[in-house]
Amino acid sequence: MAIVLASGSPRRYELLKMIGIEDFTVIPDTAEEEIKPNMTPGQTVTAIAFQKASNVSRLCNSDDVIIAADTLVFLDGQPISKPVDREDAAEMLRSLSGRKHTVYSGVAIIRGADIAVHAERTDVYFRDMTESEITAYVDSGEPMDKAGAYGAQGKGAVFIERIEGDFFNVMGLPICRLTMMLRDFGVRV
Repeated sequence: MAIVLASGSPRRYELLKMIGIEDFTVIPDTAEEEIKPNMTPGQTVTAIAFQKASNVSRLCNSDDVIIAADTLVFLDGQPISKPVDREDAAEMLRSLSGRKHTVYSGVAIIRGADIAVHAERTDVYFRDMTESEITAYVDSGEPMDKAGAYGAQGKGAVFIERIEGDFFNVMGLPICRLTMMLRDFGVRV
């Protein structure tokens, strides 16, 4: 049995290492993600995570444990993905300033015919940000590859007043839930 992370995310890679999973292979799913209408946020992220795991499982042995995840930020029920450019990042941050938003991560694990999926929700409260803070943060480059245009584990942490839920979910992988799911697949951490 091999463990396969179906993600090219450096944060997910680091989080697996952090919880003691040292020996795993990274095979990112390169298929285009599609957000379908009329799905709840939890359904959306679990559907995308399952699709990633399913795509990568076709490249692996049936005994391999495939772990996939997808994280989206929702504001007023609408998804906010990764910014396309600097102005998009600044606009996302302006919309989050002084408000609560919700981060959903879907986790899917496949091992042969066994499948488990779960959606984790975390509410994040931002303080009010000044325009100069937004500009400086965008200039740092950190927002550009992150859903919602911020990284809770980096410089973006200074905007977070509080978090209700799994902090690691905001980074893209709900560690507590993942370890419970892996236990059901015979993987101990």
